[in-house]
Amino acid sequence: MKCNVGKKDKFIRAILGSALMAYGVTVGVWLFFLIGLIPMATAITNYCPLYALLGISTIENDTDLP
Repeated sequence: MKCNVGKKDKFIRAILGSALMAYGVTVGVWLFFLIGLIPMATAITNYCPLYALLGISTIENDTDLP
């Protein structure tokens, strides 16, 4: 699995995922929590299957790798 999520993208995904998960727990709508797991998982693994399918990579240079 080749990394295709850069540092900036990873940061945005982590913030968005944690916000969705916190909102889901707070409000009690577990669908938001489950949807928040997707960006969190892609931020942790540095791999996005949709990016791989579309041939996209947000890694700018070699220093952007984890």
